[in-house]
Amino acid sequence: MIEFYYNAAPNPMKVALLLEELGLAYEAIAVDTRKGEQFGASLLKINPNAKVPAIVDNGVSVFDSNAILLYLAEKEQRFVPLTAGTPERAAMLSWLMFIASGVGPFSGQSVHFRHAAPEPKAYALNRYDFEAHRHWKILNDHLATSHYMLGRDYSIVDMAFWGWVRMVPYVLGLPEVWSTYPHLKRLLDEINARPAAIAAEALKTRHVFKAELDDEAKRFLFPQNERLKG
Repeated sequence: MIEFYYNAAPNPMKVALLLEELGLAYEAIAVDTRKGEQFGASLLKINPNAKVPAIVDNGVSVFDSNAILLYLAEKEQRFVPLTAGTPERAAMLSWLMFIASGVGPFSGQSVHFRHAAPEPKAYALNRYDFEAHRHWKILNDHLATSHYMLGRDYSIVDMAFWGWVRMVPYVLGLPEVWSTYPHLKRLLDEINARPAAIAAEALKTRHVFKAELDDEAKRFLFPQNERLKG
């Protein structure tokens, strides 16, 4: 059975969706990052970067959400183009890495500077809000002419997309943002209706994660702030 270390953030939810789509047996192990559980010795052996998600599959450890998606999909030979050197494989790698290196980081920084960073933050928020919008517009424009991220076939790229697109109103601070990005919403709604997505969302009800962003939580989530103390 796969050990799946998770919380309710976008990146673990991508993996939860794939696990459910594949119908694989897994043990969901909650990691409460606001309590510092990501720094426990057992998790650090699996992911030295002290983050979730991470999995252990019959003794094989894999960390980083998109690496896990690729590992599991290739192992099961589902939801991923398998033939090297083909246009389909190239498109999958390109969009998967675009989400990993662009959409996720810029959306995460937009969240941080919009909702957590102290003032002054106008410059940083403007930068990351701009980049988050730019990346989401690229995806919206792509989906205007492509049903799924890879065309006709539902894939791990759509699952990576789903993990973050659920959070777009919060990322961009615009409750009515879907009128600007209707093609994002169209695919989000379609994936949300899948039984696997409903089951993945239900993971959030299995464990009560700490909600307070108190001083303890800030020390664990934003350890860089300790360097600013005199």
